[in-house]
Amino acid sequence: MPDQNQSFDWQQLLDLHQFDAMAMASPLMLAAIGAAGLLLAVILILTSRSRNRAAQMEFAELKGRLSAIAELATQQGSEQARNLNDRFDRLAQHLGQALDTTAARLGDNVSEAGRRTSETLSTLNERLALIEEAKRSLSDLSNEVGSLHGVLANKQARGAFGQMRMETIIRDALPAGAYDFQPTLSNGKRPDCVIRLPNGQAPLVVDAKFPLEGFEALRVAQTSEATKAACAAVREAVGRHVAAIADKYLIPGETQDTALMFVPSESISADLFEQFPDLVQAAHRARVMIVAPNTMMLAVQTVQALLKDAKMRDHADLIQREVTLLLRDVAQLVDRVSDLERHFTLSGKSLEKVSTSTARILGRRDRLSSLDVEAMNADGSVAVLAADMKRSGSA
Repeated sequence: MPDQNQSFDWQQLLDLHQFDAMAMASPLMLAAIGAAGLLLAVILILTSRSRNRAAQMEFAELKGRLSAIAELATQQGSEQARNLNDRFDRLAQHLGQALDTTAARLGDNVSEAGRRTSETLSTLNERLALIEEAKRSLSDLSNEVGSLHGVLANKQARGAFGQMRMETIIRDALPAGAYDFQPTLSNGKRPDCVIRLPNGQAPLVVDAKFPLEGFEALRVAQTSEATKAACAAVREAVGRHVAAIADKYLIPGETQDTALMFVPSESISADLFEQFPDLVQAAHRARVMIVAPNTMMLAVQTVQALLKDAKMRDHADLIQREVTLLLRDVAQLVDRVSDLERHFTLSGKSLEKVSTSTARILGRRDRLSSLDVEAMNADGSVAVLAADMKRSGSA
């Protein structure tokens, strides 16, 4: 700013010199003008110097203010930088703690998820093992069903199957001497089994050769004509078998007047009773009872109860004699217990006397330990003590 004022003053001086050159005609005027111009120049120079000094002072003051502002800005920047660093440190610490907590939670969650996954896999493996075992059991059952179908399709094998089931039921329930398998009767016939009844009664005949062909045809029948033909076959086969049992095995005086026809299947027996009641009634009239495995078990258990009752009646005298001896032994035991109780009472009284004597002896021992022997001789205490001991010995 001082350079601009100075250049401006010189421009005014140039204008004044031009004005002097134009007014050279009048010397006085020129002299006056020159003096005025010189004075004005001096004034302008002085004014310019004063302005320069003021500008320098203002510049120095401005420089000081700028220095103060710069120093203040530096201090504020340092303070702000320190505050920012502190905030960054706290933020980093909080972030680190948050990350550690998150990592710990994630680790726990991962561990828990891994444990649950392991448990789930273990349970799944166990269930798969059970499924595999069930599948193997179903496969075995399917094979057994196939073999059973093959057995039932063969007449001889079917008879052997029925015979085996009947023998298993009887062997499980009756003693060895209460039955016979395939004995020979007086007419030369051989039933599948006879059950010997108590008290010399005639044995009960059991037949296990039930005809199953008609029921197999009835099961696979698809049309009404096939069903009707199968029903007719069942009636003809079962009726003929019932008549054969009654004719061959019901021998008066040798066997019971009733025989059992064993059906090896509960379902076939239920179909027979439900769909062919006329056959069941005809069998009853012929004194042939149709029994399924469960009914056979019930009949055998009834025979078992009869055998037990008969055996108890056969041994009634022995049982009565043993009961009498048992009552005598009980009475003798009561007497001996009474004697033992009396001996215990006497022993208790003796123990009480022994305890009393022991207490007296201990008391005298204590008195002997606490008294002077010579003093006892002087006042006759020894004589008193001897008398007490004598009484204790007599007691």
